[in-house]
Amino acid sequence: MTERGHAALQEELRQLKTVDRPEIVKAIKVARAHGDISENAEYHAAKEQQGMAEARIRLIEDHLARAEVVEISSLDLDRVRFGTTVVLQDSESGVEVTYTIVGEDEADVSKGLLSVTSPVGRALIGKQVDDEVSVAVPAGTKIYEIRDLRAMA
Repeated sequence: MTERGHAALQEELRQLKTVDRPEIVKAIKVARAHGDISENAEYHAAKEQQGMAEARIRLIEDHLARAEVVEISSLDLDRVRFGTTVVLQDSESGVEVTYTIVGEDEADVSKGLLSVTSPVGRALIGKQVDDEVSVAVPAGTKIYEIRDLRAMA
């Protein structure tokens, strides 16, 4: 993952442990004080929220423990690699899109962050400017031309 992605996961973990977890514990205490917990919707909701938060904490801790942070500032821009920003042109519509190839935890297509393990990400790795890339998508096959490669912003 990128340094930015690693820092974002560390911040999310800090938030979960120092802010969210104590708030959930308080909510459980308040709900418990209302009496019978067997039919207490607040209690069950707080316990469910606690379970989801603890699962997320374990997942983030695991990802951080196994993460390999890639230094992307020194990457060559001769081919698409992890951390490269790629400008693609849809061969059919002519529309240009820009994606940065990142790790799974950082991916957010709405922000132009494309997972290296996604079908488009996998198809782009190793390609060069002016190469055509065809990708199988649910609607059929998309063909993109690589217009430009840039360093990650």
